[in-house]
Order: sequence, then structure tokens, then C-alpha cells
Amino acid sequence: MTFAPNRALIVLTSVGAFPAEAGAQAGRRTGFYMDEMATPYWALHDAGVTVEIASIAGGRPPADPVSIGEEGSRKSSVQRFLDDPAAMAALQSSIAIADVDPDAYGLIFLPGGHGTMWDFAQSANLARVVGRMFDRNAIVGAVCHGPAGLIEARTSSGTPIVQGRRVNSFTDAEEEAVGLTKTVPFLVESALRANGAIFEGTDNFASYAIRDGNLITGQNPASVQAVAELLVAAIDPPVAA
Repeated sequence: MTFAPNRALIVLTSVGAFPAEAGAQAGRRTGFYMDEMATPYWALHDAGVTVEIASIAGGRPPADPVSIGEEGSRKSSVQRFLDDPAAMAALQSSIAIADVDPDAYGLIFLPGGHGTMWDFAQSANLARVVGRMFDRNAIVGAVCHGPAGLIEARTSSGTPIVQGRRVNSFTDAEEEAVGLTKTVPFLVESALRANGAIFEGTDNFASYAIRDGNLITGQNPASVQAVAELLVAAIDPPVAA
């Protein structure tokens, strides 16, 4: 069995607009949240990890335009990513999740963005990859709406990987605060709880991150730096050592 703690995979949504079933919000631009991808990307890269990018459909996944920000005021990780030709090339030609070998990576990370609500939990291939990697004791991480990709993931015995584990995600209260509880197809917190997760959270839009064994989760965009630090700390032995 191959275990490669020096090789990580970031998986992004391929949904770039709210679909018809979103009702009045249909057509609203969305995608993955840029900072939630870029901050862990550079934290792992700078720790000596080779980071690859996949998406549900493959090719160039859409970034939520709000998350990119304006030049001159962008988060440093986002600007660094946009300025790096190799990183941008990897993003523009992401691997389709159906083509991912889960035994080739020691870490998988799922950034959020509302696009994930329509393709992460719905992807049997993502559930397969996450479940297999969890079984191998690889590091499994997610932030904000990214934990939608944990909901259908199962161990080899058929148990939800979140069952009995301390986790968090974008909370039901936060979804209510942004006015989308009637728009999204499910609520991530509620779905995690339904699968037996021990859900922990904090105040709306405040930073909160949890590590429970090989599972690392963060609540919202404000949590991404804390999540990135937990991902790097979980690499054992450290790649750069």
C-alpha cells in the first residue's frame, strides 16, 4: 500500500452558478472559495508537500468571484497563487475526481464555496476517494462548505467517516445569517449530525478548527489559516525535516 504524506490533493467544486432548483437565486455566480484553496495550498507547499489539484468534473474549476477580491486588497495567499504560473496551470487543468487514485496521496483537502453544495455530496467518486483515504489513515481535511464532501464518505465497513468524530463546518446558523437556508439543497451541519458526527462550532463567522485524529475541519472562511496550520502539523514525519 502506498502512503505518501509528501503528496496532497485539493479537490474543488465544478459548479459555477446556482442551478435552477435554487429558485430565485438560480444563476447566481458561485464556485470554490479562493482563499480556502490558496491558503492551505501554500502552507502545504511551503512545508515541502507536493500539492495537486482535482475537481469534480476536471478541467478549470470556477472560483467564486467574490473570493478573488480586488487587486491591491487581496489576501496574500490568493495574490501569490494568481501570480504563480505553475499553480495557475495546475488549477486550469485539474484532475477529474473519477481519475484520482486515492492510494497515491497522504492528504486530501476540500475547500468550500457554495458550489460544493451541488456536487460534493452528490459525487460517488469523491465519496470513494475520501472513504478510502480515511481508511488508510491519510489526513482528511475540509473547511466551510467543503465538509459536504464528507457526508457520503464511508469506511470499508460502511460506517460514515464522521460518525463519532469531532467535526465542524459552515453552521446552520451561518447559513441562516447569509439567507440561503431555503436555497441550498441541505444544511451541512445538520447532515453531519445526522451521520453521527460530534459537531462543535463557535459564533457566526469566527475562526474555529478541529483536529480529531486524521480528520481536520474548519467552520468558515475565517478558519482557513487555523485549518492550514493543523494540516501541516498533522504531517508525520514532517516532510521538510
